[in-house]
Amino acid sequence: MSAAQLLRHSRKLRSLHNALDCERSGLVRYFSTASGSLPTKGDGVDKRIGGARFPQCKQLGKELETFKPQVSRGLNGIYTCGRAPKNCIPNTIIGLNSSLWCGQVASARSFSGSADLPPHQEIGMPSLSPTMTEGNIARWLKKEGDKVSPGEVLCEVETDKATVEMECMEEGYLAKIIHGDGAKEIKVGEIIAVTVEEEGDLEKFKDYKPSTSAAPVAPSESNAQSEPTEPKVAEKESFKAPEPKAPKTEEASRSGDRIFSSPLARKLAEDNNVPLSSVKGTGPDGRILKADIEDYLASVAKGGTKEALSVPGLSYTDVPNTQIRKVTANRLLSSKQTIPHYYLTVDTRVDNLIKLRGGLNPLQESSGGKKISINDLVIKAAALALRKVPQCNSSWTNDFIRQYHNVNINVAVQTEHGLFVPVIRDADKKGLGTIAEEVKQLAQRARDNSLKPEDYEGGTFTISNLGGPFGIKQFCAIINPPQSAILAIGSAEKRVVPGSADGQYEFGSFMSATMSCDHRVIDGAIGAEFLKAFKGYIENPTSMLL
Repeated sequence: MSAAQLLRHSRKLRSLHNALDCERSGLVRYFSTASGSLPTKGDGVDKRIGGARFPQCKQLGKELETFKPQVSRGLNGIYTCGRAPKNCIPNTIIGLNSSLWCGQVASARSFSGSADLPPHQEIGMPSLSPTMTEGNIARWLKKEGDKVSPGEVLCEVETDKATVEMECMEEGYLAKIIHGDGAKEIKVGEIIAVTVEEEGDLEKFKDYKPSTSAAPVAPSESNAQSEPTEPKVAEKESFKAPEPKAPKTEEASRSGDRIFSSPLARKLAEDNNVPLSSVKGTGPDGRILKADIEDYLASVAKGGTKEALSVPGLSYTDVPNTQIRKVTANRLLSSKQTIPHYYLTVDTRVDNLIKLRGGLNPLQESSGGKKISINDLVIKAAALALRKVPQCNSSWTNDFIRQYHNVNINVAVQTEHGLFVPVIRDADKKGLGTIAEEVKQLAQRARDNSLKPEDYEGGTFTISNLGGPFGIKQFCAIINPPQSAILAIGSAEKRVVPGSADGQYEFGSFMSATMSCDHRVIDGAIGAEFLKAFKGYIENPTSMLL
């Protein structure tokens, strides 16, 4: 049968053909100034995933461009746009709930068709880091009724790595704050506020609640829909199909002392410190499922007690885990479980290092610079040693070992908000004064909880110093993945050592340095070679100035 006959005799294909004809008449408007917007017929609400900016259009001055989009049918019968003007607007797809999603951050504009509500924008929780799936509202800097302008900070969002400011993208008025100060675990894309264009429209949003159709769409879901898919019923079956194929040992909940649960349930229980022994499973043969953990947590939140976690006669306080604490815990647990650690320790004499620092600091003060610390000298020595032994400046992947050309040193900083590791980029190429300045600035931002993603991403090697601040003699640190090594610096202590002449003794200051290595990347001899180079720079520090 020919394509023409198929088109005539198939009702579904004929309706698709009509829809395609209808969609070809669509226009896309792109403003090539600070932000962009995409007009589309939606559910009458102007939706925006917060903080999104479109890239500048390469054809300057061409503010209106018409194109014919390619469309494909989504799971719920909605036709989705699959192509945009080159270099102007990101690809877009319409998700299961008719909401528009463009990768991690997107902007979609439509106008309210409701007789009760004027045109408005719904601002969603933005994705502010590659690993972010949810965030917390630290505080709002604007209140309901305030006028907002492009570039002004609306609120501070606590991500899985830091607290980031979210800026307003368009001029208007903040009509409604959906999630106030301290709101926790807001999914990416979930509506957090509403803005309007006219001040007179503020009162109409006093009791506004976002519709259920504006529920967030996960990035993985939206990416999966970028290609034509089968009907929704078929999709559900495909997800349920593998369940019966699981081994019988996985289906059984308890065999002797062993407790069986789904991987998702174990992960959720781990994150919330819930012992599986206290949860009753409702799955096949009593297997614990995700829903069982959620029900347990809900019962606790409603006033239940964590009997399994409490011991009679002990008083205690439960401190909620922050996003940063959860991410740090998961990353370090994964590092210790998946990376084969081994440790190398060397003692370095630091008398010459202390003497050099004493000579440089008066020069720094006279020029208005920051004082150089022992840690700054350690950073410089480690960076130069990495340049000499580049195998230690690498990361492991299953197919290859990636050796970095940049020496970017992460420096561990402990704050009341958690552990941060801001990065000193190209430390091997920077002078001691520059390193001292950057370390102090980044450490202060970490204490103020105001680090930006570019302040801590992209490191290739980490240094953790517990010697100077806390007097710890020696310790072994956990590798910060995907890096392959971390250097743990202990305190300096005076020791009696043989003098230059027979029978003479003198005092010397020695500092312990322990390197944790990933044995998949760094063999023992390579790690020893790095520490030899590091020790050489510490004991002969003037060589770092050459």
